[in-house]
Amino acid sequence: MTKITQEDLVRYLYKETSERKTVEITTALQTDYVLRESYNKLLATYQAMNEGKVSPRKEAVDYILKYAAKKQSQLHSL
Repeated sequence: MTKITQEDLVRYLYKETSERKTVEITTALQTDYVLRESYNKLLATYQAMNEGKVSPRKEAVDYILKYAAKKQSQLHSL
């Protein structure tokens, strides 16, 4: 069995592994406590990111809009 890396676990989490690699990781997760703990931490982070409703501060949006308007007016003045 080849060593399973953190990158492999991320690909597995996002269902981007080959069929062979998926079977290999699934089997390893059943028998390797350390690997399973690492995967569970990744999974918890993934779930927390997907649950959060994050939006930028109003000031940040205003700054971006002001910057875009400035650039737009500079383009039209050329």
